[in-house]
Amino acid sequence: MHIDLNADMGEGFGVYRIGHDEELVGIITSANVACGFHGGDATIMHGLAVAAAARGVALGAHPGFNDLWGFGRRAIPMPARELEYMVAYQIGALQALAAYANAPLRHVKPHGALYNMAAKDAAYAGAIAGAVRTVDDGLILVGPPGSELEKAADLAGLFFAREGFCDRLYREDGSLVPRGEPGAVIANADAAALQALRLATEGVAYTAGGGKVKLEVDTLCVHGDEPGAVAVAKAVRRALEQVGVELRPLSPSGADAV
Repeated sequence: MHIDLNADMGEGFGVYRIGHDEELVGIITSANVACGFHGGDATIMHGLAVAAAARGVALGAHPGFNDLWGFGRRAIPMPARELEYMVAYQIGALQALAAYANAPLRHVKPHGALYNMAAKDAAYAGAIAGAVRTVDDGLILVGPPGSELEKAADLAGLFFAREGFCDRLYREDGSLVPRGEPGAVIANADAAALQALRLATEGVAYTAGGGKVKLEVDTLCVHGDEPGAVAVAKAVRRALEQVGVELRPLSPSGADAV
């Protein structure tokens, strides 16, 4: 049994540093790198590409809304065509900086509000899939299992990786509890590791109401901007390896290929 462990990274910019990139890149197997719109800049993108290449960590684009002020977590209505170009622009930006490290991109995972909107909105999902297909149809699109993003990847002929979250609480319908609600973020490292184990080995997560929701996943996410991200990532990796789950980056054959 194997699974990918990813983290959202590179979300600072200029003199502002957000997250725990240096520590996390030594724990995870895939890095989702902010591409300059909700966070990140050219220097940070380049530095993470170099660090990822040195550690054998797969590199992925983490495009979001053009919303530094709201960290990409505010919903922004926009035409699907404009959204497609916006996503393509960000993928291209990371590709260019990664070229300095001779580090090819492996995947694309939307960020924040864009991720949540595209999970439910077929037009948004189609725009993201269209951008990925046009820029590089060998890239893996990452998103929630059973979502509009998965359907869009299928229609576009893309590889798709189903994602679960170690550090977020789920609702009964498989969606995430909004961040503004109590308990939405699982800050306790042991609790996050237990959720990761259930997702990886049983394909389930416990919900806010105490029930179970079925979620077959190919990759597990740790949010790099959370204060306890390093402790969570270490606990998750340790728990998975102790039960014989191999951690390795996503590949087209290991993702939910169509």
